[in-house]
Amino acid sequence: MAQYDIGIDLGTTTIIIAVEGKGVILNQPSVVAVDNRKDQVLAVGDEALAMVGRTPNYISAIRPLKDGVISNHMLTRELICRFVNKVYDSRLIKPRVAVCVPAAITGIESDAVVEAVVAAGARQVFLIDEPMAAAIGSGIDIREPTGHMVVDIGGGTTDIAVISLGGKVRATSVNVAGNTFDDEIMKFVRSKFNVAIGLRTAEELKKQVACCKPSTFTSSMEVKGRSLLTGLPQKFTVKTEDLYEAVMPLVEQITVAAHQVLEKTPPELAGDIFTDGIMLTGGGSMLKGLDEYMSQELKVKVRVSPDPVNCVALGTAHCLVIGEDLETGFQDATPRLGRR
Repeated sequence: MAQYDIGIDLGTTTIIIAVEGKGVILNQPSVVAVDNRKDQVLAVGDEALAMVGRTPNYISAIRPLKDGVISNHMLTRELICRFVNKVYDSRLIKPRVAVCVPAAITGIESDAVVEAVVAAGARQVFLIDEPMAAAIGSGIDIREPTGHMVVDIGGGTTDIAVISLGGKVRATSVNVAGNTFDDEIMKFVRSKFNVAIGLRTAEELKKQVACCKPSTFTSSMEVKGRSLLTGLPQKFTVKTEDLYEAVMPLVEQITVAAHQVLEKTPPELAGDIFTDGIMLTGGGSMLKGLDEYMSQELKVKVRVSPDPVNCVALGTAHCLVIGEDLETGFQDATPRLGRR
């Protein structure tokens, strides 16, 4: 029945859908464009993202997910429905759908996810914690009696977990992730250069210029924005060393959270982690020099997943195949709806 199974990485910035054996079949921004005059959805995904920062007053480009959970139920339901219908067109058999969620999600938040996915046409909904999905999608066999540590840096949250024998041993979640880096870079540029830039420009600076110490990487990027002094368009150059002040405090927060999880990890599993290292996943893991910095601070080898962006979606799809072997962090959530 694998052809009727869908895995969804319901991310704050991007929704990725994968099918076991086929890989990623959809990767689009989790953005919805709404006409406020008619209270009508105009576009979702790539089409809606193209409108960000360029819409008239009566059109809003909204991200209905915040910090990895649903902040606008109606728009999230519309987003999921349109994407699922785009990749799954059978009207005879409804799909089983697995959705990854932050490790620290509450019961109310997970109920909202289940309701949205059922409304999109799923016959059965499973929830899996992001770190477990990330580990599976990175090629780690989490069913083994060996300790594995995953740090999944998404758009809204960073989820950290130690996994063994198909279950979570230790886990935590912090609200510092890719979007936080974008916000801090935007604020820093505004403060240092007296120029206002948009979030998309800040994201490009993060990807192309930003780096963690002590890496020797260096780069620069020509940026265009609006001068806060004259109110006119301005062009200037941002260098790698300019952004240390913006990114390093956030990197330190993630590293401290990982350190705290390691401190509470049983000695035998900590020994496994020392041998095998820590796996970084998620789009935020591609920040230049991050693996080097964390390795230096934690005294453990740190490496980036072979496919950091898609591994969560791939693992979510695969968990429907191996779900019976997973002890914690994976559950059939459909019965939740019966409580209402």
